[in-house]
Amino acid sequence: MDLHTKYPGLEDLRHRAKRRIPKFVWEYLDSGTGFEATKARNRTALDRIGFPPSVLHGEITPDLSTTFLGHDFPLPFGISPIGMSGLIWPGAEAILAQAGDKHGLPYCISTVATQSPEDIAPHIGEHAWFQLYPPRDPDIRTDMLNRAKAAGFNGLILTVDVPASSRRERQVRSGLTNPPTITPRILAQIMTCPAWAMETAKRGMPRMRGIDKYTGAATKGMSPIAHMGYLLRTAPDWDYVKWLRDAWDGPFIIKGVMRPEDAEKLDKMGADAIWVSNHAGRQFDAALASIEVLPAIRAATKRPIIFDSGVETGLDILRAIALGADFVMLGRGFHFALGALGAKGVDHLIDILAKDLSANMGQLGAADLKSLPRPLDLP
Repeated sequence: MDLHTKYPGLEDLRHRAKRRIPKFVWEYLDSGTGFEATKARNRTALDRIGFPPSVLHGEITPDLSTTFLGHDFPLPFGISPIGMSGLIWPGAEAILAQAGDKHGLPYCISTVATQSPEDIAPHIGEHAWFQLYPPRDPDIRTDMLNRAKAAGFNGLILTVDVPASSRRERQVRSGLTNPPTITPRILAQIMTCPAWAMETAKRGMPRMRGIDKYTGAATKGMSPIAHMGYLLRTAPDWDYVKWLRDAWDGPFIIKGVMRPEDAEKLDKMGADAIWVSNHAGRQFDAALASIEVLPAIRAATKRPIIFDSGVETGLDILRAIALGADFVMLGRGFHFALGALGAKGVDHLIDILAKDLSANMGQLGAADLKSLPRPLDLP
């Protein structure tokens, strides 16, 4: 079967994933917070960015490669961390790590993944990054860094935009709890998704194996959609960033930056890259779209910039790069692909994005990513 005929775009994979995974899992993956205004704003703001197309430039075979943090990449995007990936599709972390290795792309594992760094170590490639939800206990903090380094993760991502848990009403309505509890309602949802159910049965109900050793069972009083990670996590401050910078000897990336003044200060503190993100609309429903703040942050820092939130196409990737990003990450998109087609869905999405990059660069007369024209706001 020609996947490009049946699933030519990410939206096709999204629709198939919605049918193949249980509703409570879908709501976890797809939902934002509040009225989901920030999630919608990300899409609307990206759609407002246009380019003047180019004509009479002859044939172009665009070069999609880029250099980021001293490494050459064949494509300008990678795989973002999503907590509990293995809930969305069983074995997700290993599948995504293998895809990153196969295609030469960065793969990021979450602190609250369903597989530990040690579990994933055999599957990662050269560009494996560990995303840290900041533990308040310094001993746990040190142990997590040591485990990530020993497992072969060479980049550290500190997520700073989750100072408090968000309220994701869609998740609550679906019956999702953390860890998932098999109620009659949840069981009925699982029974409609046999492929997901069979794969999950082989591995057992997902849990956060990377933090098992730290959490015990002290979850009394937590909200239904809070998770064990909240027992460990603190709201980091500037001293915390300094401690991590001193403790980690590889690339150090700060994720969740939305203000130029914060980027400027992080630049001076030695962050190797700034990750512009509003957590894809999952944390704060009054946030600006990430793409709206990107140009000002680009002007405020000399550090490389990663961009995410709302990215669905190769054209979205070009929009972000043209406005100052050096690299782009997708989280939901790769998990839609997993839910739709399993491991082959991830390969297919990478191919979709690469083809879309090439097609749109051809329309712009851009031989490489450095040749993109200045974007314009559409009316």
